[in-house]
This record gives sequence, C-alpha cells and structure tokens, in this order.
Amino acid sequence: MEPRLSQERLSPEQWQPREAAHHARADALTAAARSRRAGARTHPVEDFLFTYYMLSPAQLRRWHPGMGFTLEGADQREGWKFYRCEDGAAGLDLATFLASRWATVAFVRDLLSATAARPAHLGCFGLHEWAMVYRQNPEDLRHGHWPLRLGRAGTDEVVESHQIRCSHFDAYRFFTAPASALNTVVPTRDSQVAMEQPGCLHGTMDLYKWAYKLSPAIASDLTADCFDLARDVRELDMRAAPYDLRPLGYEPVKIETAQGKATYVQAQRTFAERAGVLRLALLDSCDALLTSAQGG
Repeated sequence: MEPRLSQERLSPEQWQPREAAHHARADALTAAARSRRAGARTHPVEDFLFTYYMLSPAQLRRWHPGMGFTLEGADQREGWKFYRCEDGAAGLDLATFLASRWATVAFVRDLLSATAARPAHLGCFGLHEWAMVYRQNPEDLRHGHWPLRLGRAGTDEVVESHQIRCSHFDAYRFFTAPASALNTVVPTRDSQVAMEQPGCLHGTMDLYKWAYKLSPAIASDLTADCFDLARDVRELDMRAAPYDLRPLGYEPVKIETAQGKATYVQAQRTFAERAGVLRLALLDSCDALLTSAQGG
C-alpha cells in the first residue's frame, strides 16, 4: 500500500524565510567548529558533536520542512536524498524514505517510548567519564593533552569509592576493562531498549542522533533544538569529567564532593525535563510516519 500523507503547499514567500532563519541559526551553532576545522584545531568538548555524532555542519545547515509539506519553486532540490520534485515543487518522497528507513523509525519509536515511560535516575554523577580513564595508561587517555584534575591515583580513588551504574551501552563500551567489572549492570546493544532511562546524559544527547537519522522526514527546527540540548549536555558531561579544562573556561563540577553532586543532579534534572519535550516531539514524528505507512 502506498503511504499516504496530506500535503500543505508552501509558496516561496512562505518557506524561504524559514529556510534563511534556519541557515542563520545553524551558522551560529557551528561557527566555532568550522573555524577550528579550517585551522586544523581540536576541542575536547565541542568536537564530540561533530565526530561521535556524524552530521557535518553543512548537513545540519540544510533545511527540511519535514513530512507533510510541498515547497513551490524548489526545483533546486532535485537530487536531494528522499525528495521528489514535480513541476518545480519539492517534498518528501515518503515511500522511498520508508522503504529505506522503516527499521530505523520503528527502532527509534520503541526506544524513545520505552525511555519516556521510565522514571529518571539522577544518581550517576557522570561517573561514566571517570570509568573511561580508570587505571588507564596516560598515553591511552582519549584527551591526553589535558591533565586529570585529581591525578591518576585520585581519579582511580573516585571510581573505587562510588557505585557505578551506567545503563547506556554507548558510554559503557568505552569503559576500561577494570571499570567494566565495577559496573553494577551490563548494558548491551540488544538490551538498549530495555535499559535506557530519561535521566541519562548520553541518552539525552542521543536525541540529536535520532533526529538526524529521521531527517528529512522531520523538521530541521527539531533537529536544531536537539543539537542545542546536546551541546549544553556535553558541556556538563565534560565539566563533571576528571579532566582539568579550566584553561578553556570550563569550571569543574566536582562530583567527588557533596556540593558537586548536588550541582550535577540539579542540572541533570533540568536536562531530563528539556529532553522530555523533544523526545515526545520525535515520538509524534515516528508515529506519524508509521501510521502513514499503514495508509492511515
């Protein structure tokens, strides 16, 4: 059955200002990254958004209205992936998108729905970053150009004096072998839907990944909102990490102290609330896509 989706036609006067606004927003969000790339410089906090997450600044800049819209006078989108152009107008080729991305949409829907149904666990204190360097040789540190704030022995002591309960597979898989043995759970790729919870910083950042994997079927405004949140979360993630990044302007969240723990939990709670709104928006998009595939 051919997927069905009602279409709203937008004139150039309607959609071009939206496209221009998105371009300006994306340019502002990626200006520092583009400047560093041109100068072959790196950044231990912000580069994560363009290396671990694989959307380039140019791809983030590309504006999509999402499903349900046809853009008049947009024949320049001929050849864009998952677009169909007819008589100078362009819109999502829903059938082709679903044929290619059905499994992704279904997985994302299941993951986000299961995550949204669980209470947020706010007691991890960002120890995943400490577990990634636990008992590690200095030459193997991911950010080896930056010193450990408490030194090697102090860092290891923080890990050993706390209970580590990381449920996010894509954080856990970077644990050192000794730290993996200390984790109270063993997340796997197969258990991802069963284990993710809405307080997890990495799960929150991953909303950006799910947004761009659903592109161009979702609006670019939503993808940019998810990027904004991921950027803010990444800053907390690294401020609470064992590295001393004060020369870059990042004051540490000292999670080894009671005050640092309280600061971390409050920020984590705020991020979970912001993520909840975006998670539901992505869920709505997934449901609309899956319903359209059924002809509903």
